[in-house]
Amino acid sequence: MTETTPALSGLRVLDATTGIAGPVATMLLGDLGGQVIRVEGGWPDSGTHLPGAVMWHRNKTIVPAAQGLVATADLVVTSHPEVAAALGVPVDREPPAGLVHLHLPPLRPDATLDPLAQDRLAQAEYGIARRQTSFSGGPVDGIYPFCSYLQGAWGATAAIAALTERVRTGLGQTVTVDALHGAMVAATTTMFADPAVTLPSTTVGPGGPNPAFGTYRCADGAWLFLGALGIKYQDIAFELLGTTDITADPEIAANRELIYAPDRRDRVRARIAEGFRRKARAEWLAEFAAAGCPASAVADRDAWLDHPQVAALGQRVELDDPVVGPAVMGGVPVELSGDPRPALSPRRFAGTAGWADDRPAHAAAATAGQPRAGGGPLAGVRVLDLGTVLAGPYAGMLLAALGADVVKVETLKGDEFRVRGYMINRGQRGLSIDLRNPGGLAAFRRLVSASDVVLDNFRPGVRGRLGIDHETLRADNPDLVSTSITGYGGTGPLGDHPGYDPVVQAMSGIMKAQGGDAEPVFSTVAVNDVTVACLAALGTCAALYQRATGRGGQSVHASLAVSATFMQSNELVRYEGRVPAETGGRDHPGPSALSRYYACADGWVRLHLPSAGVAVRAGLASAGTGHDGLAQAVGAALADLPSEKIVELVEAAGGTAAPARDNKGLLFDPAVLADGHVTRYVWPDGNQSYLPHRYAVFSRHPERPVLTTPGLGEHSRQVLAEAGLASATVDDLIAAGVVFQGEPLHSVAGTGYR
Repeated sequence: MTETTPALSGLRVLDATTGIAGPVATMLLGDLGGQVIRVEGGWPDSGTHLPGAVMWHRNKTIVPAAQGLVATADLVVTSHPEVAAALGVPVDREPPAGLVHLHLPPLRPDATLDPLAQDRLAQAEYGIARRQTSFSGGPVDGIYPFCSYLQGAWGATAAIAALTERVRTGLGQTVTVDALHGAMVAATTTMFADPAVTLPSTTVGPGGPNPAFGTYRCADGAWLFLGALGIKYQDIAFELLGTTDITADPEIAANRELIYAPDRRDRVRARIAEGFRRKARAEWLAEFAAAGCPASAVADRDAWLDHPQVAALGQRVELDDPVVGPAVMGGVPVELSGDPRPALSPRRFAGTAGWADDRPAHAAAATAGQPRAGGGPLAGVRVLDLGTVLAGPYAGMLLAALGADVVKVETLKGDEFRVRGYMINRGQRGLSIDLRNPGGLAAFRRLVSASDVVLDNFRPGVRGRLGIDHETLRADNPDLVSTSITGYGGTGPLGDHPGYDPVVQAMSGIMKAQGGDAEPVFSTVAVNDVTVACLAALGTCAALYQRATGRGGQSVHASLAVSATFMQSNELVRYEGRVPAETGGRDHPGPSALSRYYACADGWVRLHLPSAGVAVRAGLASAGTGHDGLAQAVGAALADLPSEKIVELVEAAGGTAAPARDNKGLLFDPAVLADGHVTRYVWPDGNQSYLPHRYAVFSRHPERPVLTTPGLGEHSRQVLAEAGLASATVDDLIAAGVVFQGEPLHSVAGTGYR
């Protein structure tokens, strides 16, 4: 590493976006050192009035017109085709020479539609609301725009990957990450279906389907989250709670999976709840902490920015915004060792603006406009993914979705989550190796010398104990990028604690905010896990871009705690006079009678009506219907109508509606299959799965191979041979039990996680 400038230093970004996803994407590009000029003029944008805009537009100069900036930009980011066309970068053909164009369209083309409603309509149409567990089993209206946040973060990641390819080839391209792509990144762990398998019941309550991994009320009425996911932690928890009779059941003792079997989980949950009612929350938390079992208070969202761990991670930032005055917000959500700690600045309004340097526009290569078959912008980049369970493997899978050659490096026993979590292990090759054996470690380090990225989600210090920390591996590969995911960032009062998505959901206020005055809600979307994976991929791509521009490798770090701050950016921003952030409630149907879920003849539909007058024009209410009776009137009018007819009536009257589909409704949709978002995969044994396919569209890479899950050690020989190990050496390692050569994964039945 020869310089300590931000990874995207010198990058020119023109932001012509609306809503949430576009501003979030360009914020991240600015946070990582890019110069961002934002155009706010000539088109409507309801997102500028959201509190999150104070954070999303930091580091940006805001001007009323593009003023010829497109011609010398490196990256133009848009949300609507008409805006892109007005700037001279239409989405239906290649951008001007050498330019990368990132297009982030929302679900609906109307830029005046409330961006929060846009996200909730997407959660309805893309199966997320129906997958959330609840008391009723119906759709739950999410109060967080998780899909939009991840559409923005993933869009920024894909754009940096395309810019990295441009360094190598001189070619620009158009990158499209739409609302469904954002939903796919958010919900990949559950967004799949088998025609022969019934979708899981969601009528298990808001605490989720696993009794040992859910929410409980204590003797003082306060809630906590118990994170006893594995046998080790279950044994500790049941001993503390005095509920060891649960595992005394011979069948459960023989198979712990039965704890959350449908015919047992309610009894197990009731028994655990009985145990927690014996003591106050503070007592339980002290006992669980002393015993080393994950548990957390279900805390208030508004207190999260004041948590000492958040401060220790540099995630409490104060800026003096020119519109709202002093404001508090989250910080840069991914850390790169080669970047100086960023000096964030508030948004700045100006009549005109220019780029900070006067270098010429990027020149096009002779082959500009010619697409490449298969691969992706990270083709040729090799990633060694040491990740286990969810966040680490999913970060590797996202890099594979960008074209990287990702090797899943596992122990001889394999990742314990590799079958249940097969959705987040796709697109990788499998290497099974014992890194604690000197021969296995030597072979791995040989592989590192022929690779670009090493990725892990170990607890702080584990890589050092294994002898594969970043500084050690730089001796084998000085330009190596090392990316680590942890729970709490390796610093501060919780720095070395193990991290679990729902534990952080609880402590950061996400659960309580969604539950409102009712029970806290354990999000079926593994919000912090999937977000930290995406942010790790973002940081990795930024480090690869820096390396491609001749500034060497570095280490990258992302954490669950920081992800929980990023994914509440609109909700956590503080300033005097801001409108309070929304909270939910029991099986939350939506914020009002005009914007919520309603039951209909063939399921459920999500309505968003600008006014009661629209309900009257659609024939859903009478002109004299009062506010208190509006939900009842609309519900009665919709009960016997099919969702397709409701959408037709509502949109003709000036409102918006979407059917609340489940995963089969989405994944079996011929239109969604035809456009490449999802695919039907036939396993070697003939079983079928419908699952997400193309996570972004790159104009230079129109085709993508199906991302499949490797068997344990399926590619061990192949990978080690590519690293230069002789065939005889590999044979000896296999014979000694240091390396395992396995078979392909034939098929995975069931519906997996949460």
